[in-house]
Amino acid sequence: MTDNLRIRMEDLFLEADRLISEQKIGEAFSKLESITQEMPTFGKAYNHIGWIYETKYKDYPNAEKYYKLAIENSPEYLAAYYNYAIVLSTLKKWDELSSLLEKALTIPGINSGTIHNEYAIMYEAQGKFVEAIAAYKNYIINTFDNKLIDGAKDSIERCKKKLEILNL
Repeated sequence: MTDNLRIRMEDLFLEADRLISEQKIGEAFSKLESITQEMPTFGKAYNHIGWIYETKYKDYPNAEKYYKLAIENSPEYLAAYYNYAIVLSTLKKWDELSSLLEKALTIPGINSGTIHNEYAIMYEAQGKFVEAIAAYKNYIINTFDNKLIDGAKDSIERCKKKLEILNL
């Protein structure tokens, strides 16, 4: 792979990203597909295709497929971990989500607070409120935004209420 090809693909990717922000989804999708055909290892394009499937078409199986390709081909691209986690949570694929989150915590630059929040959401969705509370606390420890901290504190209180109701 030449530097010229990589630069050209990055430019096309930025164009596709701009088209998405302009809600020109079809054009963006075509551009992203052309990137993956010309350079099958360009993981960021797979992430954006997955995002389109997830958010615009609500096609979660295809979103999952493309997020996996994004991580396989560009394991350093952080957005793919966050996006894939949301899809796995939506699909209630808890074992796969747990493995993904564990892997994500090892990736340099990952926002560990966000990953702990995903753990917390996963545990709460499964009714594992004690684990959810611990994960929300980890989220708080790794977060630097007061509004997010307040939201996590509210989530902890919600989990405590759920535990209380279960113990009635």
